[in-house]
Amino acid sequence: RKNTKRVPSFRKLLRTSQIKLDNKLKNKQYKQKSAAKKYRKEQKKLREAVRDAISRKPFPLEECKKKQVAKKWEEKEEEDALPLDMMDEDDLKLMEDLAQKASFLTRDLSSNEPVHVKKRKHESVIEKYEKVPRRLQTEPEKELIHLLPIKDKSGIIPQSVEKPVLNVAHDEEEDTEDMEEAEDFNEEPLPVLTPEEMAAQRRQKLQERKMHIAALASAILSEPDSNMKKLKELRAMLMEQDPNVAVIVRKLVMVSLMEIFKDIAPSYKIRPLTEAEKATKVKKETQKLREFEEGLVSQYKFYLENLEQTIKDWKQRKLKKSNVISLKAYKGLAEVAVKCLCELLVALPHFNFHNNIIVLIVPLMNDPSKMISELCVEAVKKLFKQDKLGYGSLGVVKVISGLVRGRNYDVRPEVLKVFLHLRIKEVELQKDSEDIAPKKKFMTYKEKRKNLSRMQRKWKKAEEKLERELLEAEASESKAKKLKLHTETLNIVFVTYFRILKKAQKSPLLPAVLEGLAKFAHLINVEFFDDLLIVLHSLIASGDLSYRESLHCILSAFHILSGQGDVLNIDPMKFYTHLYKTLFSLHAGGTNEDMGIVLQCLDVMFAKRRKQVSQQRALAFLKRLSILALHVLPNSSVGILATNRVFMQTFPRMDLLLDNESQGSGVYLPELDEPEHCNAQNTALWELHLLQRHYHPTVQKLASHLIAGAPTEGSGALPLDLSQRSATELFETYCMKGMTFNPPVASVTPRRKDTFPQMDSFVDEELNKQLQQHSRETVAHKPLDFAKHLKESSLA
Repeated sequence: RKNTKRVPSFRKLLRTSQIKLDNKLKNKQYKQKSAAKKYRKEQKKLREAVRDAISRKPFPLEECKKKQVAKKWEEKEEEDALPLDMMDEDDLKLMEDLAQKASFLTRDLSSNEPVHVKKRKHESVIEKYEKVPRRLQTEPEKELIHLLPIKDKSGIIPQSVEKPVLNVAHDEEEDTEDMEEAEDFNEEPLPVLTPEEMAAQRRQKLQERKMHIAALASAILSEPDSNMKKLKELRAMLMEQDPNVAVIVRKLVMVSLMEIFKDIAPSYKIRPLTEAEKATKVKKETQKLREFEEGLVSQYKFYLENLEQTIKDWKQRKLKKSNVISLKAYKGLAEVAVKCLCELLVALPHFNFHNNIIVLIVPLMNDPSKMISELCVEAVKKLFKQDKLGYGSLGVVKVISGLVRGRNYDVRPEVLKVFLHLRIKEVELQKDSEDIAPKKKFMTYKEKRKNLSRMQRKWKKAEEKLERELLEAEASESKAKKLKLHTETLNIVFVTYFRILKKAQKSPLLPAVLEGLAKFAHLINVEFFDDLLIVLHSLIASGDLSYRESLHCILSAFHILSGQGDVLNIDPMKFYTHLYKTLFSLHAGGTNEDMGIVLQCLDVMFAKRRKQVSQQRALAFLKRLSILALHVLPNSSVGILATNRVFMQTFPRMDLLLDNESQGSGVYLPELDEPEHCNAQNTALWELHLLQRHYHPTVQKLASHLIAGAPTEGSGALPLDLSQRSATELFETYCMKGMTFNPPVASVTPRRKDTFPQMDSFVDEELNKQLQQHSRETVAHKPLDFAKHLKESSLA
């Protein structure tokens, strides 16, 4: 009968269960472990046997033979001995009596001493040592080298060999000869280099290192996949040990590696492979890519660790054992390391170890060194400006918040001011507003069946499917992630701000907090509005704030009220009064930077809240701003007059102040700090006539425009470059920080004035006389030369 058992096919073998394969693997591993354990046990026994053989003292052959003979004789005596029950009672009693005497049992029969001699108890150690016979060591003791023992049936036989004795006298002679040769060599004087030669030698070494760095960098950039060893070699040059060129070489290598990593780093984050991915077989190209990514990440990590260690050594003022670099040079190295970290922070926000770079950079923003602090602050600002999704911004904000809290709010204000550069314009709103928003409704099946034909239902179905897909595309995942990250970032920012407002109101961080609240106030939750306005008003009323800080408080309050705060029934009259009262406290000199904040406050208080502002209040502010425009710099005057233009175009009956006749009862009280009760309608804007004669042409144009009633058309209208800009933009445009006049002053070519007209006429007469006198002479050029000489002398 034929054998029907088939050989399993390849596909069947592939379907072998994973459990079976795992069991096979476990059995194989267990066998390997047991074999290794058995081998270790055997080795341990062998070592113990060698140790025992070494510790035992080898017996001579004669003693071994004597012992064997003694053993045979004892065995024979035991055979011949009689049992105790066959002995007499008297003999047995005698043996018992003798057994009680220790001397009988312990006495050495070969000694000649009497039995009952007692030992000397007080024998000293020195006497014992003196009794030991002396031996003169004429020959050196032979040292033995113990070898591995031999094991046979009888047991372990130790093996040893005598150590060969070297000829000491011959070695000493050779040593003396070597010393003499070395002395002769040392006696030759070393060549002393001049400073010029040393500088040339240093330049040569530096050039060699530069060429080597350039060669390695170009090779890595050309083929980064196959040149990981060269990247490692270049990174090893960060430990340059030549003291003449160590500092410059390390700086060059730092910058070169930074540029290399910026070029060869992929546009994604490299994650470590799992065990399953490592076990699977892949293509050669994939394996090569994996090796490249693994090598790149490891070298990048080592590079960052080296930069971190350089900064730490400088901060701790630590010198290495080699003392290749001095402490002064460490500062330059640390600055280059910080620059490299800042560049990598901005250039590779998506790559590995970005959070580690953030943790290194953020504390350095508070560094005592101004240069390092500014470098880190600028890097963080750049990161905020270019971070579109928000991962990097969130990481930086978290670390800054922890730093401020950990230092007990004792940090530089610049650390918090970087929050102003965050690109956050919208956050996730509450669910209530989402529920209120109307949603797209689709027709039900019954409505379609009732109102539409069969073909219409078919088209309607396809249309609704397309609309659903479009809605899903609009509400994309990236936008949701972005909103979520922005919301989380802003929550951390507000927690930091509120913590400082609550616990550190007298901290130097308060201006930065108020400025940040002024920028992000429209994104604060409505629940905090009442408490926040109370805190801001209490800060203003306390009188502890500077003028700039009080302006930031006012700006924050009106940003809150102009956004979601419109629904709140809050009267901000106290903020209007405070600004009206403090307008004349503005600095009129070169440090008039606060004017920009004043213009922003006026824009929020009047232009964006025109319906909540009374006419009396607007007139009072218009008059006081016109008075202020007479005392400030031209750019501030331009900004104020642009704000007055907005007042006259926004509020009705502002042209009352262009008429001399008073409106209503009362007299204008300019010293009163209440804008509602100062009777501003009974005055006139006579300041505009003075501003018409201002030396700045733009101020003249704006003053003439306001006297004409601020028309939008006609001869009195402003040109487009002035009318389409806001007051803040005009203030910054005509700023004179760079000691330049805007618009530039036209250069006038000065004309030479005839200071002495009589002298000129006299010179002309003399010239005519001389020409007539010498007209008959043959040489025609001489009178001309004389005339030229005479005129030059007269002019001189």
